[in-house]
Amino acid sequence: MNLNSLTYDIIGCAYKVHSQLGPGLLESTYEVCLEYELSKNGFSVARQVALPVVYDEIKLEAGYRIDLMVNDTIIIEIKSVDALAAIHTAQVLTYLKLSNKKLGLLINFNETDLKKGIKRLVL
Repeated sequence: MNLNSLTYDIIGCAYKVHSQLGPGLLESTYEVCLEYELSKNGFSVARQVALPVVYDEIKLEAGYRIDLMVNDTIIIEIKSVDALAAIHTAQVLTYLKLSNKKLGLLINFNETDLKKGIKRLVL
């Protein structure tokens, strides 16, 4: 499956979760529900994936965690905030760099219209 169709399907699952739950819940709630929905639709999903930092050729555990990794290809960072900020975008771009992945989705479920809360980021 190519990245565009994979992204399309992931966003479809996010819309389903959002339509059932609506805005206003904790990030962790959306995370487990989206993990379930993606798994139900046949995707390989890992939640809270540890992301070490390589510094001076040494791998260091720095406490970073990827919310969801889909098919070992796409990073999903989930938010439930009033508005996405530049730091949220920077976070996903850093995760992409550290994990050597090319595509990430930043999804803010705290939007009435989920379309306004989705950012597709490519490294």
